[in-house]
Amino acid sequence: MTDAAPFRAQEKDDELLDAYSRAVVGVVDRVSPAVVNVYISRKAPRPIYGQEEMQGGGSGFIFTPDGFILTNSHVVHEASKIDVTLYDGRQFPARIIGDDPDTDLAVIKIDAQDLSFAELGDSGALRVGQLVIAIGNPFGFNCTVTSGVVSALGRSLRTGSGRLIDDVIQTDAALNPGNSGGPLVNSRGEIIGVNSAVVLPAQGICFAIPSSIAKFVAAALIHDGRIRRSWIGISGQNVALKPEIVKSKGLPASQGVLAVAVERYSPAERAGLAPGDVIVGMDEHPIKSIDDLHKLLTEEYINKKARLTVLRRFDKLSLDIVPAEMPPR
Repeated sequence: MTDAAPFRAQEKDDELLDAYSRAVVGVVDRVSPAVVNVYISRKAPRPIYGQEEMQGGGSGFIFTPDGFILTNSHVVHEASKIDVTLYDGRQFPARIIGDDPDTDLAVIKIDAQDLSFAELGDSGALRVGQLVIAIGNPFGFNCTVTSGVVSALGRSLRTGSGRLIDDVIQTDAALNPGNSGGPLVNSRGEIIGVNSAVVLPAQGICFAIPSSIAKFVAAALIHDGRIRRSWIGISGQNVALKPEIVKSKGLPASQGVLAVAVERYSPAERAGLAPGDVIVGMDEHPIKSIDDLHKLLTEEYINKKARLTVLRRFDKLSLDIVPAEMPPR
C-alpha cells in the first residue's frame, strides 16, 4: 500500500500557495492602475560635460480621484520639471503641491480625467509577519511587484534632512532604486505605507513611511503646502553630562543638547539662551537629544510659551521661550 500522507501534505501546500498567489494577484489588479512613474529634471549641483540639468525618477500613487499623487520628497525635491506616466501609458506634467523633507513625503498633482486611485488604509492595524506587497518602477521597469512580510514595526529612520521619523515599517519586500514613493499594500489591497528606503549593502531590510503619517502629511500639504513646525533657532549637538552634575541637580537623564550657536533675533536669543548652554528639559519633558527636541517642536508650540531647563556651567536655570514658526528652507 502507498502511504497517502505525503500526497495530502503536498495538496495542502498547493492550496496554501494558491491562496497566497490569489492574494497577491488580487492586490496587484486592484492597486496597480493607481501606481505612476515619476520622471523629474533638476538643476545639477555641478554641471557635468556641459549638462546643467540632471534627470531622475521614482514611483508614486494617485490617492484621490482628482489627481493628487503621493511620492517621496527625495524623488521630487527641487525638481524643475515633473512628468508622470500612468499605468495606461498616458503622460501628464505635474506640479508640486507640497514637499516635506522631514518625513520624506511630497504631494504632486496632475490635471487629468478618468483616473484610478487607491485609498490609504490603517497602518496601526499591522502585525509583524503580515503579508505586504510593494509596487513600483525599479530601474524604470513599470509596475514591478515584490512581496514579503512586515519584518518589524516601530523602527526609526533618519531622513535626508537629518530628522528622525518614528514608527516606520520594516519589510523584506524587495525595493530597488525607482521604487521610492510607491505603495506598500496589505492583502486587502489597502495602502499601509509609502516605500522610502533600502539599507545597503544589506538584503531584505527596507523601510516604508506608515500610512498614519502619510495621511496627516498629505492633508497638511494639500491644505497649507507645508508642514508647520515650531523653531527656536539654535545649532546643537548631543552631549553626555557628568554623573555628579546629574545627581546634584536632580536631572532625569545623563544627556542633553549643547547649544553650539544661537541665531540672532531668534526665540532662543530672546529667551536668553547662550552658546555653551545645555538644554536638558522643555516643560515637563526631558531633553536627552536633538531628536527629543525635534519631536516636541511641533505646530502646537508655535507662539506658545514654554519653559526650557538649562545648565549653564554649574547652574541650573529656567528660561521662558516662545517658539516661532519654522521659516521656509
